[in-house]
Amino acid sequence: MVEDLPPDGPQRQNQRLRLTVVGFFFAGLFLLALGAGLFLFRGTTADKDIEIISAADSKSVGEIVVHVDGAVTRPGVYQLKTDSRVNDAISAAGGLSGNADQSKINLAAKITDGQKIYVFAQGENTGTTSIKGITSITGSDLININTASESELDKLPGIGPVTAQKIITSRPYSSLEELLTKKAVSSSVYEKIKGLIAY
Repeated sequence: MVEDLPPDGPQRQNQRLRLTVVGFFFAGLFLLALGAGLFLFRGTTADKDIEIISAADSKSVGEIVVHVDGAVTRPGVYQLKTDSRVNDAISAAGGLSGNADQSKINLAAKITDGQKIYVFAQGENTGTTSIKGITSITGSDLININTASESELDKLPGIGPVTAQKIITSRPYSSLEELLTKKAVSSSVYEKIKGLIAY
């Protein structure tokens, strides 16, 4: 005897099964695409952030080179940030030595590229001194080319009354190099005085 089956029963079950499988398949594809999109989007954003930070840092950070000598732990040539002070240069050189005369140097003075900072020892002559052919003075004694009088400028090596007057006439200066571009001093004189002046 043949059993009566509900019309199309097995076919409906097969269709439901197929629809369920297809539904899960498309849901899986959707989740996979969504995950990949989020991963790629987040990676791109992070890259852009890194580029922006790097560009800002490279523009804001400049460097100068200074020579630190005298009563410091490690005399030598050091690279520092553009807005550094005498204290930063001395720190880079390992700090003051035990016999340094701290009363004769201005630790807060600004420094410039190519400057020589000489720290005097206690009892050492604190005037202008010659070390291996290079004239240097303490950071507190730098002569400001924008404010110095003719007699103060005249104390610099290679500067006489005529050149001192040229320096005064060519003011103001926004950098030491403007002494050359404004033809106030010759390059040979500039090399002698660049470690002794500020602007």
